[in-house]
Amino acid sequence: MTKNNLLPQLLSAYFIKYIPERSGYSDNTIKSYRDTFILLFRYQGEVVKQPVSKLSFEALNREYIESFLKWLEKQNNYSSASLNQRLAAIHSFCRFVILEAPEYVGMCTTILSIRMKKITAKPMEYLSVEAIKLLLSIPDMKCKDGRRDLALLALLYDSGARVQELADLMVGCIRERKPATVKLTGKGNRTRIIPIMPQTLKIVSSYMENIPFKENLSRPLFFNKQGKKLTRAGISYILNKYIKVARLKCPELFPKSVTPHTLRHSKAMHLLEGGVNLVYIRDFLGHTSVITTEIYAKSNPEIKRKAVENVSPKVLPNDRYSANQKQDMVNWLKTII
Repeated sequence: MTKNNLLPQLLSAYFIKYIPERSGYSDNTIKSYRDTFILLFRYQGEVVKQPVSKLSFEALNREYIESFLKWLEKQNNYSSASLNQRLAAIHSFCRFVILEAPEYVGMCTTILSIRMKKITAKPMEYLSVEAIKLLLSIPDMKCKDGRRDLALLALLYDSGARVQELADLMVGCIRERKPATVKLTGKGNRTRIIPIMPQTLKIVSSYMENIPFKENLSRPLFFNKQGKKLTRAGISYILNKYIKVARLKCPELFPKSVTPHTLRHSKAMHLLEGGVNLVYIRDFLGHTSVITTEIYAKSNPEIKRKAVENVSPKVLPNDRYSANQKQDMVNWLKTII
């Protein structure tokens, strides 16, 4: 380790004290940021050809970080979105360093000036109401796994939950008394209470009646054969299992890729199509800003058409032509076309 190297102390303080106590980052974000520095240490050994113990904070200048990002892109085939995620972790660390070691403000500012890569927006994929109905008709309620899977899929759609929010649900997060709700814990450990439809409650209650530890409110709501909570990958596997069956029945209803987030998009779109205000949808989805929620309105041409129709009668002048005048105009147009 180089003399007076502050990097180990700064990294320790960042991950042990700052992130858990002050940042409000979710566990997944913390893991992602941790993995960023693990990758950076790999770069130090494989590309720079020096041990991590030789890496000083002063060496982490703009040129070093840009070379690291190029290595991720060229040698590891990282997408623009993944590169932006890694850069966000480094930016967060630099903002922390400015607070803890102001003498490095100049160096950190140059790193903070590295811009995120532009990402081409992809059309948002979502399922129609007909597709959701078909999907939820497939699990077999007569068997234990079928009841669990239907409860999982119905709640994933009806609550608009993120996949990690669903994985983290405990038995106590479900309120079965009227009004029925589910308590979701999202990004930044922010919680929100979401109403669930009577049909969904019936499905979830039927599932909960047969789980062995219903009275233990701190146990996972959805779990595997070992009694451990389902992972994100486990939930995706369950969804894909039923998507394959549904696609065989009506392939035109399902896009090429369907993920748990597709069901979240679908719920948001169906709320929007039902006339629910964007502000309420923002709160329902747990977005911090309505700007994030506006992507749903921009992605649906039908919503745009209805908005134009609602405004047009108030803007366009009244029709003052009589039937005879209209016919005369048509006849005249025929003579010049």
